[in-house]
Amino acid sequence: MTLSMFEAAVPPLARSLTNLIAILRKAAAHAEARGIEPAVLLQARLYPDMFPLVRQVQIATDIARRGLARLAAGEAPAMEDNETSFEELIERIEATLAYLATLAPEQIDGSEARPIELPVRGETLHFTGQAFLLFFILPNVYFHVTTAYDLLRHNGVELGKRDFLGEP
Repeated sequence: MTLSMFEAAVPPLARSLTNLIAILRKAAAHAEARGIEPAVLLQARLYPDMFPLVRQVQIATDIARRGLARLAAGEAPAMEDNETSFEELIERIEATLAYLATLAPEQIDGSEARPIELPVRGETLHFTGQAFLLFFILPNVYFHVTTAYDLLRHNGVELGKRDFLGEP
């Protein structure tokens, strides 16, 4: 069985981000039911030097959107990092999902050996397209989605593994 770059990229990222929407909706309902100011959860961190929940979601969407744009040799739509509510974060994820839905297999398939250069904090990382997907895009998106899940779970939102994984 052959797995194309498109199949390895778009469906898993779309699923993870869709599951994140459901997680954020549960968090919003949790805050409302318990009279918790949403900003408390949106700015939650596990440790003072970590990014808060809002930034975790922003980074997950940025990496998915920009990463797939690089694989498709295109430009991702820009997004401002100005979300201050659960609904705004959900809208950001929905906009990212809408962008992913515009990508066609022929834009990403064949990018396995494409050289990818990624400027990061004053240096440039070099990848092939396949390595970029497998060792940068997917792990980074999963890291930030997991961190968002963990921040909310740590703050009492009733979440389980099924929320992270989604429906089969």
